[in-house]
Amino acid sequence: MSGEKATMAANLRPFKSYAARHFLFEVSDNGRVATLTLNRPDRKNPLTFESYAELRDLFRDLAYASDVRAIVLTGAGGNFSSGGDVFEIIEPLTRMAMPDLLAFTRMTGDVVKAMRKCPQPIIAAVDGICAGAGAILAMASDLRMATPETKTAFLFTRVGLAGADMGACGILPRIIGQGRAAELLFTGRAMTASEGQSWGFFNAIHASPDLLAEAQKLAHSIADGPWFAHTMTKTMLNQEWTMGIEELVESEAQAQAICMATGDFRRAFEAFAAKRKPVFEGN
Repeated sequence: MSGEKATMAANLRPFKSYAARHFLFEVSDNGRVATLTLNRPDRKNPLTFESYAELRDLFRDLAYASDVRAIVLTGAGGNFSSGGDVFEIIEPLTRMAMPDLLAFTRMTGDVVKAMRKCPQPIIAAVDGICAGAGAILAMASDLRMATPETKTAFLFTRVGLAGADMGACGILPRIIGQGRAAELLFTGRAMTASEGQSWGFFNAIHASPDLLAEAQKLAHSIADGPWFAHTMTKTMLNQEWTMGIEELVESEAQAQAICMATGDFRRAFEAFAAKRKPVFEGN
């Protein structure tokens, strides 16, 4: 085993016992699906300097999870997140000098980078208010589900800021298209759940009482699939944004060849030949 692989293996650990400080973090009985719940329902689950930092660190650390294969991100109390807390974040920012402001915006951007880089697919279960940085968290997820009551707004322009926040000007157009993204980022208006679904932002809409269960059901179906191959899919979805056709086709040839060398590929064939359901082990 190479030194790098040995270090990676040594750092692997179960996340079932992870103790979150600024949100709820629960892992399913079989350890494969983690549910992260933003948990300040009295304030519609706003974010603070501390919760941003913990989210960044958690998503970075999930690269070393030996158990978690999919993540559900949601909010408590019928809302997803109202974004940055007005009094705990926005007011202090008005008194900061430029070096501190840049440190803050880089830190919030690191949350998105960590979400995109962590190997587990992230499913956002979005109910009620999903605004500002909350909308960014939903955007940075791999899949998104909503309720009919969901309102998603990129509010930055309403507080005198650019829509260019935490990657929104680069990522949002790739999800819903340039013109639609420009409208939301210039106006700050709320996108309805039906608009979000028709534009490709939301993958599905469920009644509020069913939302979390449906998101967890999808997460379990992904987690029970070919885990290593799913991590490769997420990696390529991110990397191929900046590639030309020659590079992306070659990169996918290499990625698929690597997957063909896994035990899961062989197990899938053997299960098909035996007319039984495959059991994937992630290797």
